[in-house]
Amino acid sequence: MSIRFAFVSGESEVRQALRHLRQELDQMGIGDEDLGLAELVLGEVLNNVVEHAYGEGKDGRIRLTCRASGDALAFCVCDTGRPLPGLVPPPGLPPDLDCAREDLPEGGFGWFLVRSLTSGLTYARRLGCNVRRFRVPLSRPPGRAEG
Repeated sequence: MSIRFAFVSGESEVRQALRHLRQELDQMGIGDEDLGLAELVLGEVLNNVVEHAYGEGKDGRIRLTCRASGDALAFCVCDTGRPLPGLVPPPGLPPDLDCAREDLPEGGFGWFLVRSLTSGLTYARRLGCNVRRFRVPLSRPPGRAEG
């Protein structure tokens, strides 16, 4: 089963899209732990699109596809915003945390989390669209009862 929908780029729209996706995945029988992981990863990816591909004040469309595929959820996120620098996803290195608490970075964890929590991450720029694909592992197949 696949879930497909599109929405306008924006912080509140991302929150609404994540709620919608969570409801759909819950109906497919995806467990709470797996829902939380998928929501975390997808939140990072979608907020990155809003902030960097489109930028402040820019409206654009984001298309999202999610498919349960055995032991993982396969995602595809497409947008027509600015391409990733160098046409490759950032390396996702952990930020330097060897500093005083007040000097800790505010951001910089997004791509590290995405790369750490997914597999098969790819990015391509096709016909003016950014296409990101990745898989989020599932602790159990969809629809199977916990216990």
